Amino acid sequence: MYRSAPRAVMAALAAGSATLLLAACGGQQTTGAGDSGGDWKPTKPIEYIAPAGTGGGWDTLARTSARVLDEAKIIDRPMRVVNKPGGGGAIGWSYISQYPADAHKLFVTSPPILLVPLAGKSQQTYDDFTPIARLNTEPLAYVVKASSPFKTFGDLAAKLKSDPKSISIAGGSGPGSLDHVGLAGAVKAAGADASEVKYVPFDGGGEALTALLGGHAEAAVAGASEVTGLVKSGDLRVLAVSTKERSEILPDAPTLTESGVKYVFDIWRGVMGPKGLSQAQIAYYEKAYKEMTEHEAWKKESEKLGWTNAYLGSKDFGSFLHEQNKDLSSILADVGLKK
Repeated sequence: MYRSAPRAVMAALAAGSATLLLAACGGQQTTGAGDSGGDWKPTKPIEYIAPAGTGGGWDTLARTSARVLDEAKIIDRPMRVVNKPGGGGAIGWSYISQYPADAHKLFVTSPPILLVPLAGKSQQTYDDFTPIARLNTEPLAYVVKASSPFKTFGDLAAKLKSDPKSISIAGGSGPGSLDHVGLAGAVKAAGADASEVKYVPFDGGGEALTALLGGHAEAAVAGASEVTGLVKSGDLRVLAVSTKERSEILPDAPTLTESGVKYVFDIWRGVMGPKGLSQAQIAYYEKAYKEMTEHEAWKKESEKLGWTNAYLGSKDFGSFLHEQNKDLSSILADVGLKK
């Protein structure tokens, strides 16, 4: 979706601002740290949006990265995390879209920035924002309560084949978004009808897991980092993880492939900003996040949370988003969720 630039931005361009970036024909900015366009530093605290409630993957990423950036003195001003839950992320994106070219506002992101618009649930698409950096990846985990009769993903898949309406599966994203697609793809690959599955959406993995523990669902799908604590405490059992290799923080959990289901789904996470950021502003944040991913404190947090480093700068992140959008569009169409 192409969104025309605000009048103030166009005026600045006409006035000869060499550092202002505007996307043409719906394309992403392709500026990298190698072409900084001059020096820039933030002059006030940075509002750092987690587009979901507390306890989920976005909230964890925002608070962890903000803490490392602040404590390591990588950022010149404080990073203030603000939760804006709702709409599978759409409420947070809508908020950011109201501040074009404001480099003091950033948000953490992941596949829902592609999936929610593809499902027709957001007025904004990834093209309405500036890619800053991709940071890491992690697997989805398909979990049940420790007392559940389902011992393997195959057990769950068999029930979904024979009586799909009898099983409710909670997820921390809206219909057609990350957890739903990660579930639908696995269910389809296992031979069940993904469109028949009773997916129950919540705002964040924390809420979805609370619903599972409270008996409001028979299973749940969430990021590996979100379930680890409850697995270690013995409250939850992991049926499978979605990555090609086993998760370092859930080493006893088999992959879907090991379970006989040929499906792989990586959760990537990163940072974006409003449309229209300058080359210098993009370069500043690229450098900061690159330095953060190389810092020992971040590496320790990543190991604890099960995150795999997958840093990409702005230009490469933008290209990655384009390719991901094509791939996920195809998946959504396969399971009848694309609008």
